Amino acid sequence: MKLHTLKPAAGSTHSRRRLGRGTGSGLGGTSTRGHKGAKARSGYKRKIGFEGGQMPLQRRVPKSGFKNINHKEYFAVNLSTLQALAEKKEWTKIGIEELRKARVVKGKVLVKILGKGELKAKLEVEANAFSKTAEEAIKAVGGTTTII
Repeated sequence: MKLHTLKPAAGSTHSRRRLGRGTGSGLGGTSTRGHKGAKARSGYKRKIGFEGGQMPLQRRVPKSGFKNINHKEYFAVNLSTLQALAEKKEWTKIGIEELRKARVVKGKVLVKILGKGELKAKLEVEANAFSKTAEEAIKAVGGTTTII
């Protein structure tokens, strides 16, 4: 077998129709476009969303909603989770890397510490954001908070 002898399987390829090449070809005249109308003309392009004159969907449905481009989505971690990790792993410093190792958070997410639960361990906590109650609770037991 040589590269110059390779051919596609019989019947697997088709030659394209040569439209508008005279009446003898059987595809001359209107060249399969029918008679008159926009679709028969050169340069015809249907507008996106055009529904034949019917009111298009994007105009029938009312406008709603707003997407704030400055919105930041935080992954919430409670004080109870930090306490459980401190007891189980015997950590004194908990940051985003430690939370990833413990499989509390996945991937590159912004972490916010929330004040649900009770914290007894003195911890150094690093996160992207803290709620007021969480920050007060951490400082009450002698810990520190660091915003990354």
